[in-house]
Amino acid sequence: MKYVLLSLLTFLIGYLFLRTGYYASVKNPYAQEMILIVLGTIATILITAALLNKQTELELSKEYGVKLFELKSQIYLDLINFLEKIVVDENLTKKDLVTLEFLSHKISLVGSPQVLQEYSNFIDIIKNAVQDYKISETDFDKISAALANLSFKIRYDLIQKESNETLNIENIIKKNISKF
Repeated sequence: MKYVLLSLLTFLIGYLFLRTGYYASVKNPYAQEMILIVLGTIATILITAALLNKQTELELSKEYGVKLFELKSQIYLDLINFLEKIVVDENLTKKDLVTLEFLSHKISLVGSPQVLQEYSNFIDIIKNAVQDYKISETDFDKISAALANLSFKIRYDLIQKESNETLNIENIIKKNISKF
């Protein structure tokens, strides 16, 4: 705020100085033209600075969005690849549960509230399905249906902008982690 006020004060003093010089040199048109050139240059510099500032802000925002998209995509693909490994092996080890817990932490970092909520539902289903550390045919169907719902939310999260829906993300994350 201090810098804005200081810039405004400097601009105002400069303007008053140049305006005084303009009217003082009414009898000398060459001096008036020089003052107008200086005013035009200052206006051009200010406009260019404002445009460059906004462009930089937009580029940084775009770069952030691209990095976040890449991170989300990688974490979501890691989850799906891991689940594929579990289902193909048809059993679940304690190591797999630890890996799933760490994937929960990663999803908690980047997932939208809708993805976190659906992931919570998915964890409930997978925990019930693999209580005996084996994946049966009926378990596979339940996991597949839950994964389809989760995949839909993930896809929506990757292609949509932030939503205004407010969910208690902290409680969802704690609930997801406490299930292991």
